[in-house]
Amino acid sequence: MAIHHKPRIGADVLVPFILIALVFGGLFWQKYQEARQLPDTPPGKQGPAATKKVTLFFGDDESHLIREAREVEACDDRTTCLRSLLEELFVGPVGELTAVIPEWTTINSVRIEGDLATIDLGKDFAEALEPGSSAEMMAVYAIVNTVCINMPEIRHVKITLDGDQSARLRHLDLSEPLEPDYSLEPQPAATPQQGNK
Repeated sequence: MAIHHKPRIGADVLVPFILIALVFGGLFWQKYQEARQLPDTPPGKQGPAATKKVTLFFGDDESHLIREAREVEACDDRTTCLRSLLEELFVGPVGELTAVIPEWTTINSVRIEGDLATIDLGKDFAEALEPGSSAEMMAVYAIVNTVCINMPEIRHVKITLDGDQSARLRHLDLSEPLEPDYSLEPQPAATPQQGNK
């Protein structure tokens, strides 16, 4: 009677698999760490390097906007920089944060006039938003806060939908330019006051 041996996975298959897994794990970890590190200098103030760090806003599971640092290509033209910044935001987070912009949102055009940025999005933005005022606030202010913190010369953002200047979401009026609202970020925990001596 012949004894049948079960085929074993040889070292020639297992070792390359483990090496590939370690390389990809290391690359992912490095990208994750870079995304969590906020820039040391204000965004847009870096020297003439090929890349610059920007701050993007994404959601957490408690309806807060959380900052995520990202390295992007440097640019000279403000309109090009604005479009690139929005495209990077629309890609979504690298880490454990949540995207608040609907996945297939299109950017029709961007325009900067003085301290006002006008961003024309496709109506798919409004149609694909999660229901509720909180989802609308998170999506709109992720855009406004990202633009204003990275381009400090911009103080107001006007969002239009397919050119409609008086656009309105289900719960949020977009007919007027918006200022950033950093109150949507989690507030630091209050520290107990020491009593009088």
